[in-house]
Amino acid sequence: MQTILTGVRANEEPTIGNFLGAYLPMINLSHEHANDSQINMFVPDLHSFTTPIDHSKFYAQIIKGIKYYMAAGLDVDNPNVHIYRQSRVPAHCELAWILDCFTPFGEASRMTQFKEKSEEHKESVTVGLFNYPVLMAADILLYDAKYVPLGEDQFQHLELARNIAIRMNNKFDQELFTLPASEAEQVKFMHLEKGLRIRSLTDPTKKMSKSSTNEKSKISLSDDPKVAAKKIMSATTDSEGVIRFDMVNQPGIGNLMAIEALFTHRDLQDVISDYAGQTRYGDLKTKVADTVSHFLSDFQEKVANISDGDVERVLEQGEAYANEVADKKLHTVQKALGLRK
Repeated sequence: MQTILTGVRANEEPTIGNFLGAYLPMINLSHEHANDSQINMFVPDLHSFTTPIDHSKFYAQIIKGIKYYMAAGLDVDNPNVHIYRQSRVPAHCELAWILDCFTPFGEASRMTQFKEKSEEHKESVTVGLFNYPVLMAADILLYDAKYVPLGEDQFQHLELARNIAIRMNNKFDQELFTLPASEAEQVKFMHLEKGLRIRSLTDPTKKMSKSSTNEKSKISLSDDPKVAAKKIMSATTDSEGVIRFDMVNQPGIGNLMAIEALFTHRDLQDVISDYAGQTRYGDLKTKVADTVSHFLSDFQEKVANISDGDVERVLEQGEAYANEVADKKLHTVQKALGLRK
């Protein structure tokens, strides 16, 4: 069976952007492929330390994050669906160190995410922030994952994982790692025209970020539905005076249309057609605000009905599976490197 793998960090409250760009596509793919693929939905908790977090709340955030997967519709009773914490599978860290030693510094230093985040956190930039794309490569390569649903801002890291896999396969003249599918293949597999990026409500030229300190720029999955509706109504648009889907000149309007299409499971072109030629931005905002409010009310009720015990049961099963698969792959790599006979 092929492996489909993705993970969402738990150190900040996820936004609807995370839900639409990571949770929902993965849930849909799991429903489509759970009978012919291994579905790995993991919590990359070690990645969370690359930027400052509140450690006193971290464990609870991890458990809550898994409840989000389950509330989103993941079929955790399917034997091919696995949820696990990165930190509970030691092979991730050991393989990451090995991959470090086969990753040129120049290649790692070109990662755009590091450049952007190091600018935001100049006083607290760590080696971990620089190095986390290599750990991400280990997360992927340990399980021979072919498809890795992710946002477009992570495609550069996926390409790094591909480069590392090719380099090591060639060096040791064997297929140590399955090569993850290319960016174009990933996008096609996820049924998206391109990598998804839900935009900030206050600056639609940027993605909606769960780490943003501007609460009006994002809608978190735990937001009060009425508060979320108000954020939509005050979202930044433009002064064009006509509703068009134009992500270059009218990104705010385009962002609202994309949110509406995704939450209502409609084709984006159908939503665009609904508003063709209209000039009342308020009508579009009201419709999207109502859609998002209803989604949050329903989703939060589902989360509240999932107990910590339910999560612990799922983790126990998923982590047993993950350790078995990861240890086997690590053993193969160690043999190739001369660490084992």
